[in-house]
Amino acid sequence: MATLTISKEDEKRVKALGFLSNKGTDNFSGRVITVNGKITAAQQKCIAEAAELFGNGVVTFTTRLTVEVQGIPYDKIEDFRAYIAKEGLETGGTGAKVRPVVSCKGTTCQYGLIDTFAVSEEIHERFFKGYGDVKLPHKFKIATGGCPNNCVKPNLNDVGIIGQCIPNFEEDCCKGCKKCKIEKVCPSHACEVIDGVLKIDENICKHCGRCVGQCPFKSIKDGNYGFKIYIGGRWGKEINHGQALNKIFTSKEEALDVIEKAILLYKEQGKPGERFATTIQRIGFENVEKQLLSNDLLERKEEIINAVPQLV
Repeated sequence: MATLTISKEDEKRVKALGFLSNKGTDNFSGRVITVNGKITAAQQKCIAEAAELFGNGVVTFTTRLTVEVQGIPYDKIEDFRAYIAKEGLETGGTGAKVRPVVSCKGTTCQYGLIDTFAVSEEIHERFFKGYGDVKLPHKFKIATGGCPNNCVKPNLNDVGIIGQCIPNFEEDCCKGCKKCKIEKVCPSHACEVIDGVLKIDENICKHCGRCVGQCPFKSIKDGNYGFKIYIGGRWGKEINHGQALNKIFTSKEEALDVIEKAILLYKEQGKPGERFATTIQRIGFENVEKQLLSNDLLERKEEIINAVPQLV
């Protein structure tokens, strides 16, 4: 079996471009960025053609919804990149920086509470591309989920967004029905008619929005939509469930600012090689939350980005 014959420096260089060595061979897997797992039919065709022309014809998918073309020889890497660029595709998604964004299909899913494609595309442009040259202590993963079903596991990412719908309950409209439709449809069993009126237990309610529009007397005819943000999640050899900030963000701009502040905090206060979850555990969740809910980090953005990274 052939082994990698290029230098370690060249291997490192192409890894930064999104090409990972196929073990035991002199070939690479090229990682193609899909923005959020959504590509056009023309782009799919282009990737398939590139796989046959420059790889071994095999296309695989990563857990972060990027596409990998296997078996690309070192001397064909630039040809591969040029070919997929015809359809606006590029390789990458490796290294100690913001990684490709993951999104569920909340834009089209019947349970989606936010436009996940639009939000994740904005995150991609602002942070994956906008912070593409910013070196962080380790990789930094972001996920966008459309509802509390949690399909893409946002709470297992460094920062995760989950769409929310906080029901607006009009008690005066409630008739205290013996067979309450809201009580029946609530998947979390947070709703119950007590003493002739509906009660919603906020400690149980997941803000999934299933109750909206169910009452024939319009006791919950609408809700307030927003974003729940988890920080410090990770999975792999060590698993940590992210912790939610104690606020539902009803402004998309404010939610995206919190993501940016999390990246800036991690760059400034994270130690080389440690994940964001470890940084949070080391300096304290309350401390981190306080910084993310204030504007100091954004006000010092240029200072933080331009600071020389820690060596130890």
